[in-house]
Amino acid sequence: MKKILTVFGTRPEAIKMCPLINEIKTRESMVVKVCVTAQHREMLDQVLKVFNIVPDYDLNIMRDRQDLFDITINILDGIKRVLIVEKPDIVLVHGDTSTAFATALACFYLQIPVGHVEAGLRTYNIYSPFPEEFNREVISIVSKYNFAPTELAKNNLLKEGRDANSIYVTGNTVIDAMKCTVDSNYTHPELEWVGEDKLIFITAHRRENLGKPMHSMFRAIRRVLDEHDDCKAIYPIHMNPAVREAAESELSGCDKIHLIEPIDVFDCHNFEARSFLCLTDSGGIQEECPSYGVPVLVMRDTTERPEGIEAGTLKLVGTEEEKIYRMFKKLLENEEEYQKMSRACNPYGDGNSSIRIADILEGKEYNPWRPLKA
Repeated sequence: MKKILTVFGTRPEAIKMCPLINEIKTRESMVVKVCVTAQHREMLDQVLKVFNIVPDYDLNIMRDRQDLFDITINILDGIKRVLIVEKPDIVLVHGDTSTAFATALACFYLQIPVGHVEAGLRTYNIYSPFPEEFNREVISIVSKYNFAPTELAKNNLLKEGRDANSIYVTGNTVIDAMKCTVDSNYTHPELEWVGEDKLIFITAHRRENLGKPMHSMFRAIRRVLDEHDDCKAIYPIHMNPAVREAAESELSGCDKIHLIEPIDVFDCHNFEARSFLCLTDSGGIQEECPSYGVPVLVMRDTTERPEGIEAGTLKLVGTEEEKIYRMFKKLLENEEEYQKMSRACNPYGDGNSSIRIADILEGKEYNPWRPLKA
């Protein structure tokens, strides 16, 4: 029987890995073990609870104000022991986190095959996003299985010289997760507060945006909200103290925005589905919101998800206050511009990505994901 070890540590990773774990559990030819690093503690645990997954190993590395050195060293030290004990046939990592990078590095040292879920995303700017772009490029070097979510991601890997026989276009497992979470009968006190107004959903946490860029982002958002009486914003604020300090400085006292504690994946997906517009610097939301026809303003200078830009549901607005202000305001006031972005066209998956990946791991025939044209 083939032994699969999955390793992840953050909330976004968990959202995308849990459907795959549960799919592998249904296969008689494989056994799956789960190791979490708890790079994010509270937010990770929320997702595990939703998908009813109990880790076999918990490295519990999270510390207050830890830096990249601390995270990488602690993961390498902890995962080495797990790999030696379990001796897995394949280790699955996800995306571009420090957990994924350090685990892939440890597997390379021990010559254990790596399967990279969500492989091939690129900005080709090694400092944006930081450190994620470096992480995912390095993981691709050592991966035996590259599970690319789109044809564009596959082509990135081919251009870099990766073996074509190692690349599988599967779609993105986040769409699988959404099949289990979005509920037409969902209610929440925060949605009751929004009422008939337009819901603006906000997420912001990225490391390279800390400091001046984040203050600029928040100032732009507040200016627009102050000018529009028919909008209310909800911001589930990240646990990072630096993010909280910036939000408190720029957004406190605004009665149009509620800063709430982090919400679980079930709540998050249902908030997104009911939103008029999303402003974010995260990655996963760029994939999720196209499923609902919700326009997304990406508060970053680059994105590794250009398929959404091409489809018209995403727009890069950077982190400068005036540009965010103008684009946010434009979508609220110009119906034609809003409709251009709200076309429900999802280039990221059909909800069967976990099945495809599990089939590949079992050695079954590969059926690639081919998105329909908009």
